[in-house]
Amino acid sequence: MKTHKNILRSAGATLGAGALAWLAIGGGSSPAPGEVSPSAMVAVADEGPGYAIEDFGYPNADRILAERGITLKRGDGHITLADCASATDLLEVWSRANDKICFRVTGTTGYLTLEIPSVFVIKGNSYTTQVDMTTGTEEKTFEVTKNTWTPVGESADEQGRDFMLMEIRTSR
Repeated sequence: MKTHKNILRSAGATLGAGALAWLAIGGGSSPAPGEVSPSAMVAVADEGPGYAIEDFGYPNADRILAERGITLKRGDGHITLADCASATDLLEVWSRANDKICFRVTGTTGYLTLEIPSVFVIKGNSYTTQVDMTTGTEEKTFEVTKNTWTPVGESADEQGRDFMLMEIRTSR
């Protein structure tokens, strides 16, 4: 007889706990004051995470500008600032304002928009490279010879004007 009573008590306790859980989860008609309704929780969960939007902005550009005076804007990640002693086959950009600045190139194509003032020569690497430069309102594109020094900016200008490097494009 005691076994029968224990089974009934257990069943009653289980049913009571189930009923309380049902009421707490949403079986009740409305939440108590200060509680959030389960339907509100479901709506938030159904929204999912936000979207990551790539703007192709150069990582740590503010720090690089502060430390090196180079404005790196946007690119596809295939042309990146490099330590000139870190590898061979780097693009070397020479500027009167910043001395030597090196870039590592990867992939089959690449682009990087930037601002480096007073660029006068670029040493090419194994990629076909074009650079866009400006002086005042005039824009010029220079082809950089593979694996050799190419005069650009003031070195290639009859008037010796100061040029700013604005974009690098590469391809294999």
